[in-house]
Amino acid sequence: MPVQILVVDDERPLVESIRFALEREGYQVVEAQDGVAALELARSQRFDLVILDVMLPGMSGFELCRVLRQESDVPILLLTARTDESDRVVGLDLGADDYVTKPFSMRELMARVRAALRRRGMQQATPLSVGDVVLDPARHEVRCGDRVLPLAPKEYDLLEVLLRHAGRVLSRGQLLEQVWGYDYAGDERTVDVHVSWLRRKLREAGSSVRIEAVRGVGYRLEA
Repeated sequence: MPVQILVVDDERPLVESIRFALEREGYQVVEAQDGVAALELARSQRFDLVILDVMLPGMSGFELCRVLRQESDVPILLLTARTDESDRVVGLDLGADDYVTKPFSMRELMARVRAALRRRGMQQATPLSVGDVVLDPARHEVRCGDRVLPLAPKEYDLLEVLLRHAGRVLSRGQLLEQVWGYDYAGDERTVDVHVSWLRRKLREAGSSVRIEAVRGVGYRLEA
């Protein structure tokens, strides 16, 4: 099931930018412009993450955060134009998992989204399975059939991203951001090197899963 994210903000241009960035990463997006509508959506649907502006008409973002945390363990990422530390502390004390101060770059926001979802994945410990490859977040282990693949940390992270987006082409830039972080200053060839290592280990394990190069774009994992 695709990751579903609720975006709650009444700034239309910002919501459209966030939606575009999230959908480009393969996430499904549902929008709400005020706290009351967002609460109704959160009570009727299952979301993997809530991106929530503090300054909302009607019910404030702080109040919505408090209610959501009482009723759910969904990760909450606060957006705030306030730079005062006490405001950020209030949000975290109410149960928010993270916050981003406006104005922010979409690269930073996507990095924080991925981090929140990774933490959520570790809590839920839901294995990822494509073909004969199974990645178990709880054990931090990858199996091919009855064999455990001996992966280095970045190989594991790279394979996890490829598995989550199986069948979809990811550029080297996207893989760098998701695995090495949005502020990574290294060369894109790092991706090629790690992909070659992954391919070799999958091949040695006799896996039916393959990582295909898409010329001039990036890589796609197929079973």
